[in-house]
Amino acid sequence: METPRTQAMSDGTVIHYRLWRSGARSASVLVLIHGMASNLTRWSEFVEFTRLKESWDILWLDLRGHGESFTRAAIGTPIWREDLVSILDAEGYEQAVIAGHSLGAQLALHFANRYPARVRGLILIDPAFRNSLRGIMRWVPWAKPLVWSVIGLVRLFNAFGLRRRHIPNRNLRRLDEQTRANFLDVGKQQEMIDRYSSPWRDLKYFPTAHFLQEYMEMLRPLPPLENIEVPVLVVLSAGLTYTTPEKTQQNIARFPQAQTAMVDAYHWPLTEKPKEIREAIERWVTKSFP
Repeated sequence: METPRTQAMSDGTVIHYRLWRSGARSASVLVLIHGMASNLTRWSEFVEFTRLKESWDILWLDLRGHGESFTRAAIGTPIWREDLVSILDAEGYEQAVIAGHSLGAQLALHFANRYPARVRGLILIDPAFRNSLRGIMRWVPWAKPLVWSVIGLVRLFNAFGLRRRHIPNRNLRRLDEQTRANFLDVGKQQEMIDRYSSPWRDLKYFPTAHFLQEYMEMLRPLPPLENIEVPVLVVLSAGLTYTTPEKTQQNIARFPQAQTAMVDAYHWPLTEKPKEIREAIERWVTKSFP
């Protein structure tokens, strides 16, 4: 049964998440983490159709600052990491298999490094290894001081009341379905890429300072991949938009236990190829944790 849940953190921020309990005895939990400027509805389609619900509990959440967990207070990887461990504690899960897309994959790696005993396995969908970035993303680290200065300036304006009074939430499952119907199903892949690559559309639904900070979180140095000793599945889009395939594969080879699955997509496989993503995860989970 699926139920909406909340967890109040020590600073008063309320984190919203959903939990599917399979009813199976001693069920393990699969945690699903969305990407940058996203929310838990990006995983709605996966949860509805996955056969893992028969034997796995599934928990998917709005990270602090996203969706219904909206806040203008501090966000960031260390905070999201502690929020997640608090939720696992509250629900009574000692360990989890954690799946994350893009920024969610980065968070999953940091969580596994900080709490290795709490992680049974990782599913990383299009992780952005810093040394494999290409295009404009390659130059973002060089602009880090400037970006943080802009973030500080925006927050100063916010403190004086210069901010948007209302930032709407959005249903990403509905958006994904519309994208497939209006773009992918009629051969307009480039239009889809242009649409999803543009930051301006995301900014309508996300505070500016938080949006800029999430770019910085994407570039936060990752822990040593050699230290991630649990089984890892890396799901890569064949048409990688932001990273180079060769360097990405070199990074994957550093994991002690890693498998790779390729999906015919760009950087938004949960939007572009939901069935293929679901089947790749199901195969790996069923084989790795029978």
